Amino acid sequence: MSWVAQLARAEIVTLKSYEHASWDPRRIRLHANELPWRHHQDESAAGLNRYPEPGAQTLTARLAQVYGVPAKALLICRGSDEAIDLLMRTFCRAGEDAVVVCPPTFGMYAIAARIQGAQVLSVPLNADAGFTLDARALLRRRSPNVKLVFLCSPNNPTGNCLSETAILEVADALEQSAILVVDEAYIEFSERKSLAQHIARRPQIAILRTLSKAHGLAGARLGTLIADPEIIALLSKVRAPYAVPQLVLEAVTTLLSGVHLRTVNKRVEVIRSERTRVREMLGRLPGVTSVLPSDANFLLARFKDPADALARAAAAGVQVRDARGYPGLADALRISIGTNEENDLLLKAWS
Repeated sequence: MSWVAQLARAEIVTLKSYEHASWDPRRIRLHANELPWRHHQDESAAGLNRYPEPGAQTLTARLAQVYGVPAKALLICRGSDEAIDLLMRTFCRAGEDAVVVCPPTFGMYAIAARIQGAQVLSVPLNADAGFTLDARALLRRRSPNVKLVFLCSPNNPTGNCLSETAILEVADALEQSAILVVDEAYIEFSERKSLAQHIARRPQIAILRTLSKAHGLAGARLGTLIADPEIIALLSKVRAPYAVPQLVLEAVTTLLSGVHLRTVNKRVEVIRSERTRVREMLGRLPGVTSVLPSDANFLLARFKDPADALARAAAAGVQVRDARGYPGLADALRISIGTNEENDLLLKAWS
């Protein structure tokens, strides 16, 4: 038995996948209990009266090209949230297994673990050193029941990339004992290359990617997990059949063109430029005590009176994220980088 099978829940390893209706768009479909007529306003290519392509193979192949990975190493999910949930349900036994998170960080790792009944072990980032990863402290929390370790890089809500050396140190220490899940939702806004390049030699690494951020497709709710094909195969058993709606499949497959990818690169450069400008201007405001460096499309700023800053932003018709609930961030707000005009409106409200 492989190390992945030994790590996973035994009932998932032996689970027989749901057998969906076969998919062949060239034939008359009298096998899937679908209605033969479209809705009169349905303008989709395939027809919403039909089930979508199982496994979204066409889009999977396209995303594999975008991310430069084999198609068999990629699983499309309904946002990264579903990928996180699938990992929990595949590898964590309720009341027995545990995951490690490094706060302050994305809250869905801990929420998904608690929904599954897994224990959440916390190893805070080093706030005194710019919210860096303490690999040794993390590894000291290892135990046989730890199945998943979650790292976010660039991290949400702090915006910084974690040290690649530290991440790989953790990955090497977890070999065949746990899966290191690295969330790269914001990596396009950094200068960092994806750690997916290390999966072939370190199959214990799994990568979360999303179309919600740099690609501007948050409403499509499409994320991907990039991992060893055996991990992908196990999670595919747990994922619901026909997980991606037909309209999303058609729209995103069409949108992921060369023109779109060139536009993404241009817009990322604009966000980076605005991020630098806004950080400099925020740092000059009398109510701001500090602004953290960021490799993402947002900034985390500390305020003398964050409640007043929230109220002034709201009065100007602008929403920013209240980050005061995160550990160590009782005075912080998170600001997404918008257009030049949107950013200026917020800066004026805080001047």
